[in-house]
Amino acid sequence: MIDLDPALPYPSQRQPLYAGNVVSTSQPLAAQAGLAMLARGGNAVDAAVATAIALTVVEPTTNGIGSDLFAIVWDGRTLAGLNASGRSPGGWTRERFAGRERMPVHGWDAVTVPGAVAGWRALSARYGTLPFADLFAPAVRYARDGYHVAPTIAELWRRAAGVLPHDLGFAEHFLPKGRAPRAGERFACPPMAETLEAIAQTRGEAFYRGRLAEAMAAHAAAHGGVHTIDDFAAHEVEWATPLSVRYRDVDVHELPPNGQGIAALIALGLLERFDMRALAPDSVASQHLAIEAMKLAFADAYAHVADPAAMRCTAADLLDPAYLDARAKLVDPARASAPLAGAPPRGGTVYLAAGDAGGTMVSLIQSNYMGFGSGVVVPGTGISLQNRGHGFALADGHPNVVAPRKRPFHTIIPGFVTRAGQPLAAFGVMGGPIQPPGHVQTITRMVDHRMNAQAVLDAPRWRIEGGLAIALEPTAAASLRDGLAALGHDVSVPDTRLTFGCGQFVVRVDGGYMAASDPRRDGYPVGY
Repeated sequence: MIDLDPALPYPSQRQPLYAGNVVSTSQPLAAQAGLAMLARGGNAVDAAVATAIALTVVEPTTNGIGSDLFAIVWDGRTLAGLNASGRSPGGWTRERFAGRERMPVHGWDAVTVPGAVAGWRALSARYGTLPFADLFAPAVRYARDGYHVAPTIAELWRRAAGVLPHDLGFAEHFLPKGRAPRAGERFACPPMAETLEAIAQTRGEAFYRGRLAEAMAAHAAAHGGVHTIDDFAAHEVEWATPLSVRYRDVDVHELPPNGQGIAALIALGLLERFDMRALAPDSVASQHLAIEAMKLAFADAYAHVADPAAMRCTAADLLDPAYLDARAKLVDPARASAPLAGAPPRGGTVYLAAGDAGGTMVSLIQSNYMGFGSGVVVPGTGISLQNRGHGFALADGHPNVVAPRKRPFHTIIPGFVTRAGQPLAAFGVMGGPIQPPGHVQTITRMVDHRMNAQAVLDAPRWRIEGGLAIALEPTAAASLRDGLAALGHDVSVPDTRLTFGCGQFVVRVDGGYMAASDPRRDGYPVGY
């Protein structure tokens, strides 16, 4: 438990939800799918998986059946992490991408083997109490009968329609009238319903070894891809022990590489060495320190994080206290910097959180990466595929350089907080590179300033743009913008909040949970 201030100091009309069983995500229909599982006697894992499956239908602008997935689960006794991200196909040699400056964004050469389906199966098999097929019922209904498109999703859909290729299946499935659905319009995708039923009935075998895998491989071959049936059949999830750092009186947990969660831990490890509690949460001094810590963390993550088998240092090296001590000395409280990576000692995303009355808590994230992802949607299936291959590097010698059967650097990260060995919060902030800064900004507000879950999500955010450049939300105070600029930050203020992430929090309280959902999207927490 943690004593949090009930005040809501930022301009938001939302209140946190208090209940014994909760689900919080960015789309209300998906949250209700999870709540329905809890009401049937399922646990938080059943709820999380049902919510994740429903999100592929009702929020296709950020994830799909062809997504990747990561999760952290507290089962009432221990914390476990799941990496269900996919690997590159066997044909992705360095020579295949020779002459390119960076990996493709669209098409089959941006697609790694999708892992979300295997993640759903693994979570259900290890922790679930309801039959796996039952978790698909709400999503199948939404796909077959249709649902009304939410406002923010309609806007993201409209934007995607203008940039994605229309000849790889996207237009066929997701532009039913030759355009994106508008807010309030009903959208259905019967092929997606059939695909989800096939996955449910075969516990995912149809996706990795059956007719759906065959359809994906055939579509790849028809469009210049090299993905084979063997590439899909070889996919396996990995269970991992989360990494952690001590921050004040809590432990913050993230999954180890190939994800970028370690960047959030590095930044928090640096900020642990400053008296953040003595600084007002929205002050120039406080925000400057957090920005500088995050820049140092990103410099290391981008230089060193990759598939663990290819890294030249370990996660433990990057979190070594002596190394963090040395890196913290590079933070100048009076001046912005553009740091380089250190040399450690060698040794379009959706997020959801759920908790049940039995004490199980889930932090889960799945993503197509850039909106709809690669723009590839397999004909007759509704399977939209991620573009995680774009996360590979092409520089010779980089640990993240593209290679066969390798996991790329991954942006999506679920977070978890414990206190004195007991669960405190499942949390996450989706949105590509905003995710580690989002974790740092929300956790420092909750831990250092005891803000409640809704307040930490309502607060204005910043993101790192590279070098001295940062972006501030338009809701940030003019004094903060001016103060950061005076310290040397190159400050821009975009005219939208859509690029500053979307977070969810589920926090333990006396006999239940406080749940909160980000005002930057359409979601609300649900519970009973």
